[in-house]
Amino acid sequence: MSMDHASGISAELAARASRAFTESPAHALADSIAKNGIDNTVYHRAAAVRMNHLFSHEIEPMTITNQQKSGRCWIFAGTNVLRYHLRDTLRVKNPDFELSQSYLLFWDKLEKGNYFLEGVLDTADQPKDSRTVMWLFQNPLNDGGQWDMLVALIEKYGVVPKLAMPESFHSGNTAKLNAVLSRKLRRNGIELRGLHAKGQPPEALRARKEEMVAEFYVLLCAFLGEPPRTFDFTWRDKDGAFHRDAGQTPRGFYETYFGKDFLADYVSVINAPTAEKPYDRTYTVKYLGNVVGGRPVRYLNLPGEELARAASRQIRDGRPVWFGSDVGKVSDRQAGILDTALYPYAEALHIALDIGKGDMLDYGESCLTHAMMLLGVDVTDAGVQKWKVENSWGKDVGEKGFFVMSPEWFDNYVCQVVVDKQYLTPEQQKALEQPPIELEPWDPIGALARLD
Repeated sequence: MSMDHASGISAELAARASRAFTESPAHALADSIAKNGIDNTVYHRAAAVRMNHLFSHEIEPMTITNQQKSGRCWIFAGTNVLRYHLRDTLRVKNPDFELSQSYLLFWDKLEKGNYFLEGVLDTADQPKDSRTVMWLFQNPLNDGGQWDMLVALIEKYGVVPKLAMPESFHSGNTAKLNAVLSRKLRRNGIELRGLHAKGQPPEALRARKEEMVAEFYVLLCAFLGEPPRTFDFTWRDKDGAFHRDAGQTPRGFYETYFGKDFLADYVSVINAPTAEKPYDRTYTVKYLGNVVGGRPVRYLNLPGEELARAASRQIRDGRPVWFGSDVGKVSDRQAGILDTALYPYAEALHIALDIGKGDMLDYGESCLTHAMMLLGVDVTDAGVQKWKVENSWGKDVGEKGFFVMSPEWFDNYVCQVVVDKQYLTPEQQKALEQPPIELEPWDPIGALARLD
């Protein structure tokens, strides 16, 4: 863009802006904002009072989990869905029972490393300043993920109880782990591109890539420990009886206690009201995934009210719902409230801040940042009044770890819900069968849930 005819801020414009401040209602709030911050100044107490923690339909909660300083929210939300099923089918007495998030983190890192290197080989003919190559090398590996990526991991590697692979320092503190692994992957990617430029044949490049994956495995074991091949599954039921299932394998455990196809009918439904993404169509994103050859990422785009309808039906059947949202928007982290009425910035400052959801996605104002679980819904004749949210930030955040969400916040900032397809209409289930439209890697619906 040429700046030849651009204009700067003149002294006259600065003086006019100063007069506008003096005459603005914001002038009266300036001292309070300076001392207390904008949120404490404009906080809408009535909205907070309205968002109480009583719900007409609520699944009995288990103990809250804690992802610590990591972006594993999508893994925690997913394993929480699984552990509620195990609690109900085995009548597990211990509410602290968890499946190992560290186990899935290990395999996710290894698979993402391989996925990145495959992307490097796939784009080896492109110049290094092509947008795709730059995108690949900008984020070769992070903690984030999507529902279908979680399913791909579980279907390939199974799951294990947390006692079989407990947390380590770096499973809950992933910043340095990711820094080292990303640097290693970039070095490997540069090497593969260099070998390709020198005319090395594809079979030589792939052989070198496999050596790199083996080296990556060693690094992961150093940081996280090696995943168990077998373990004993022990638990006590609500009648006090002790159970032991010895010599389980991770995949055998998953298939025995959940069923090989337990996750097959869970589908990802999004609300992306943008011009390029018509409703009732399926979408995928280039280079978005982890397991090569595993379950691909696929979304069905529907109006927001359809996401709410399906999620509400599943909760009322006693089944929690994995969902993704932009959790940092208009939220009180300590009180555990997600409500667009909580901080009326526009009204208090007398400015226009409204942006439609489609534009927020298209222009970087909003995207999926965090995955959690819906555990309750409050329904009246007028519709949904609020939602109960189980987070994975520990019991000291929110109401003992739980949040409450308004329907307006759901409409604006919930991007995705995962439901059994039986809760969709017959027409929506048929729409799932369409081949997905492939979007570019940087499309906003390719954002990964990874907020800690």
